[in-house]
Amino acid sequence: MKSEQLREMSSEQLQLTLDETTDRLFRLRIQAQTERLDAPSELRKQRRLIARIKTIQTERANDSDTGSEPVSDEPVSQEPVSEETVAEETVSES
Repeated sequence: MKSEQLREMSSEQLQLTLDETTDRLFRLRIQAQTERLDAPSELRKQRRLIARIKTIQTERANDSDTGSEPVSDEPVSQEPVSEETVAEETVSES
């Protein structure tokens, strides 16, 4: 299954697909231990599909977390921080 197809799914469909794929991988692992697999590459395909689904779920969770924070238009300072500044901040926080 392609990433594009997975991204089109709802969160519930994605979780259901993840559950089914995890179960399928478990069964393939058992089968690999007890008998010869018809397609050993299927193990890799299932692992990669699980990784794709979890990546999309994490992206969605991060998008919903960062979506509520206001974004500032001011540029972020790129000045180097000296060790003294870090030490002063640490002491003042204590």
